[in-house]
Amino acid sequence: MSGTRAGRVAVVLKGYPRLSEAFIAQEIAALERRGLDCLIVSLRHPTDRRRHPVHAEIRAPLLYLPEYLYREPLRVLRAWRRVRRWPSYAAARALWLRDLRRDPTPNRVRRFGQALVLAAELPPDVTRLHVHFLHTPASVTRYCALLRALPWSGSAHAKDIWTTPEWEKREKLAACAWLATCTAANRDHLAALAPPGRVELVYHGIHLARFPAPESERPARDGRDPADPVVVLSAGRLVEKKGTDVLLEALARLPDDLHWRLVHAGGGPLRKSLERRARQLGIDRRIVWRGALSQDALLAEYRAADLFALASRIAHDGDRDGLPNVLVEAQSQGLACVSTAVSAIPELIENELSGLLVPPESADALAQALEALIRDPQRRFRLGAAGQARVRASFELESNLDRLAAKFGLPARRSVRRAEAAEFVHRAE
Repeated sequence: MSGTRAGRVAVVLKGYPRLSEAFIAQEIAALERRGLDCLIVSLRHPTDRRRHPVHAEIRAPLLYLPEYLYREPLRVLRAWRRVRRWPSYAAARALWLRDLRRDPTPNRVRRFGQALVLAAELPPDVTRLHVHFLHTPASVTRYCALLRALPWSGSAHAKDIWTTPEWEKREKLAACAWLATCTAANRDHLAALAPPGRVELVYHGIHLARFPAPESERPARDGRDPADPVVVLSAGRLVEKKGTDVLLEALARLPDDLHWRLVHAGGGPLRKSLERRARQLGIDRRIVWRGALSQDALLAEYRAADLFALASRIAHDGDRDGLPNVLVEAQSQGLACVSTAVSAIPELIENELSGLLVPPESADALAQALEALIRDPQRRFRLGAAGQARVRASFELESNLDRLAAKFGLPARRSVRRAEAAEFVHRAE
């Protein structure tokens, strides 16, 4: 089902801008380049101190909703007084009360309050809502769409899919006009819950002008020189599903004669406990914790590393990665990757051909894979080159964006890549 290009699209996000959601920002920027007129609606104010360069390219104005209703009670009350007179209010309130009976939480109350504010303050030229994430943001969007009698669509990613109850996924999929998701694994799961043709696969892709291939070759380090250790890079939020604790266990099991250094990029709630575990394992002096990095700073880390490792797993609450963008970014730089056969990672990495995959939760298997690649730089180079070719063939942003652009009624790919490349060269000079 294609969209109709008319009016503005309100893009609803849980928070904006966020370092961990560069893939959303690059998608918005790319759609703007194709002519989409956007309003960004954020349920939360930003908490990251840094921003990616792509955030500066986005022209869309911002509307922040009340993050907590009690902090802006007059704004919420004004919205309710206005909206409750609308003919659509009774149906929206009934839908919310039905959801509240099944999910009697403060978060569900907050969602409806935010929807009231959004419905009351939405500019009149907005003719469609589009939401990223199927959980909280989609609830706000669905209630607001019903209040304003507007169509809505969505993009589903990872945690939002696997931690949302099935009843809620079914009802949202029945109510939206269409939904895009970023992996075949996600698509198959959601399509089984949705009306036929409702769910479509659209890989995020990578903006190759922002991640050009490195000009210099990597050194052939093999772990024998203590003064020149092999650099293992890992990136991602320090949360359970990323499996950083398993990576630490694997590194601790490497032979004593192997010299390596781990660089980790990303912040998160588990940092202190992981640092403590590294000390217990006796490997803390070999680890550099970079914290959250902007995209350009992370690019420099990809280029300085010898291999990339990500020990993704399924968390206890069901949360899991979709297709981690850091793996796509690492492979764009010709960096050999070791990861796990979880969720959609095998859609990117074919074991032994474009990287190495091991079972999740297996520190022994991960240690064996890391040792093999640390000792064999030529194998790293072959896998890195194959991964880079895979990314360029199937995970380039603009070609994958064609499907999504069509949904919004935008023209097929414009000749933007040459102009963008020239712009990046000009900036670099």
